[in-house]
Amino acid sequence: MGGCTSKPSPEPNYSNNDLYAPDGTAIPAKANNEDNSLENKSKEGAEVGKKSPFFPFYSPSPAHYFFSKKSPANSTPRRFFKRPFPPPSPAKHIRAVLARRHGSVKPNAIPEGNELEGGGGLDKSFGFSKNFGNKYELGEEVGRGHFGYTCKAKFKKGELKGQEVAVKVIPKAKMSTTIAIEDVRREVKILRALTGHENLVKFYDAYEDHENVYIVMELCEGGELLDRILLRGGKYTEDDARAVLTQILKVVAFCHLQGVVHRDLKPENFLFMSKDENAQLKAIDFGLSDFVKPDERLNDIVGSAYYVAPEVLHRSYSTEADVWSIGVISYILLCGSRPFWARTESGIFRAVLKADPGFEEQPWPTLSSEAKDFVKRLLNKDPRKRMTAAQALGEFLVST
Repeated sequence: MGGCTSKPSPEPNYSNNDLYAPDGTAIPAKANNEDNSLENKSKEGAEVGKKSPFFPFYSPSPAHYFFSKKSPANSTPRRFFKRPFPPPSPAKHIRAVLARRHGSVKPNAIPEGNELEGGGGLDKSFGFSKNFGNKYELGEEVGRGHFGYTCKAKFKKGELKGQEVAVKVIPKAKMSTTIAIEDVRREVKILRALTGHENLVKFYDAYEDHENVYIVMELCEGGELLDRILLRGGKYTEDDARAVLTQILKVVAFCHLQGVVHRDLKPENFLFMSKDENAQLKAIDFGLSDFVKPDERLNDIVGSAYYVAPEVLHRSYSTEADVWSIGVISYILLCGSRPFWARTESGIFRAVLKADPGFEEQPWPTLSSEAKDFVKRLLNKDPRKRMTAAQALGEFLVST
């Protein structure tokens, strides 16, 4: 939700097979049977049901459950993008843990630890500046997430008077667990630690009052990388994909050098500074990010289903998990489809753990062997054999 500037999409109708443009308008699907175009889709994705946003998920390892099932085919079926994506059906255990993490406890449930309903008794003082209203004039809402929303704002005075910024507003009423409070505290700490990189959304400061926390960042008005993928019909040329991936690898390698793992890399979390075709790309939304030491392994399952790495589901991972997510993005950029797909989140996780991405259908036969090899090395299920972000970036820079 970082510096997101896209307006909330209107509620789509999933009763047909229409595509959705970045502005939310429906684009009727064509009647032919071609399977290498975004406009020509099978109807499976539209049958998923009512809209359910992609949210960060937290869960005990489901790996034992997946491996007890019959093995799927060696490659997953190809399913192409819609806007919004066909919503997965969240696994019940994931929804339950997510609810506990953020305090959405049923009235008759017993809170765990300090997870008190409504956040009663929790210390929600962050030590941030209290003068947000004196420095900024809050404007229109431009984006909304599960635990907050993003607005435009303007500097009221000083050298930057009149300059627009993006403000992530997080209501304290939604911080009903100690974990949720710590997530906000850690996000600000990470944003303060990651400063000065050209492909990282600029952080100005964090503020608070009795009701909200305000995280002030630069305003990115060029839209999401996902929107650009859709506008191009789902496929980038190898050269154009290289230009995008170089920027992504630069900022991710920088984060890893600073000991930060993003944990939610996806096209929605990269914004362009402007509508210009060659606009700079910025990484946003460090709400799920964490610090990690070189010899440390993290174990909480967070991220977005289509981009989650196998080792995350095994609850033992580090910065390599971000590289897997970049591999998924690379695959999408080059062919317009996801490498792993299923109707439910449990099915997606099973595919991530056991299936191999397909490289047989168009346009893969027409792409260079170097491009396919690069994506395969990013999507290596063994994190020890996977390229690091710095190694992948080095290959790009050497070959240019």
